[in-house]
Amino acid sequence: MDSGNLSLDGVLHQFATRLVAFEYLASQDKPSRPHSLIFIGGLTDGLGTVPYVAPLAKALETTQWSVFSILLSSSYNGFGVSSLDLDVEEIGQCVEFVRKLKGKFGKVVIMGHSTGSQDVLHYLYSPNPLPKDPEFDVGLKYLTRPKLDGAIMQAPASDREGTQHLIKTCSQPEEAQGAYEQLVSAAKRQPWTDDKHDTILPMNMTALLGLPGNAPMSSRRFLSLVSPDSPQNPAQDDVFSSDLTDQRHQETFGQIGSRGILSSSSKLLTLYSGEDEYCPPWVDKEAMLKKWQLATEAGGASWDARNGGVIPGAIHNVADVGQEDLIGRVVRYLHDI
Repeated sequence: MDSGNLSLDGVLHQFATRLVAFEYLASQDKPSRPHSLIFIGGLTDGLGTVPYVAPLAKALETTQWSVFSILLSSSYNGFGVSSLDLDVEEIGQCVEFVRKLKGKFGKVVIMGHSTGSQDVLHYLYSPNPLPKDPEFDVGLKYLTRPKLDGAIMQAPASDREGTQHLIKTCSQPEEAQGAYEQLVSAAKRQPWTDDKHDTILPMNMTALLGLPGNAPMSSRRFLSLVSPDSPQNPAQDDVFSSDLTDQRHQETFGQIGSRGILSSSSKLLTLYSGEDEYCPPWVDKEAMLKKWQLATEAGGASWDARNGGVIPGAIHNVADVGQEDLIGRVVRYLHDI
């Protein structure tokens, strides 16, 4: 596999029907390393699309850790018809596969980038297994998610605030705001059909909000991402917005300890990009991280304050500035585990 100018060997594993994960492995890795970091991309991401993953895998070559880059049903342009619930079930299947592959002494950590961070948090705090939805089922099997030895969130930006910021700063803000209002109205009016299938919003209109013009977007997922009734009534995807209440943080970060999915000896590592272009300038990143930390610790889980924090100068996907800093923090975190 080639990522930029860095070429790495690896193995493509099928961990479930139509689902695969690419394990970065050097050719001399026989057998493969015992511990595993499973990487989860954000909206539109797939294999090799996040620039720091291959360098991170390279940095771990001399350790006991290998990196898996996972492809979910929501990868590439599938995000608009998927959900966090489906993501975490599929991630759970990958964790179970990797544990069987590496043996009972292997450690498993998941790391999410952008909306992949929502997956990480959702994996940690949601009921296990997920509760059945009496109104709408998106193909869930309601599987019990395996426990984890660690969890990392990188670039946990709010999709709702990012959308609002884009509308205000784009070249045609009035047109974008009009499209947003029409989309919210249409999505609320008919979130799904009478026979419980997703309704798909006009892609020429969702493209005005910065979404890919060739990616189908269901009413259900759109309302979850933009969460128009927040902060009073946040949707499932709205867990990182700066105006959310302490009660909302207690319902998410505050539930990590009681769920018991994250090992009691481990900590949650959170890394925010200092120059994240998807984070509005009015957001106080340090203050927001502190709120999340307080809620996490109040719920009985541990927060990694030594390795976590804001990465100075880094953009959303840490393409250049801050990449060495990011990798160093992750490597130290894994070493601590």
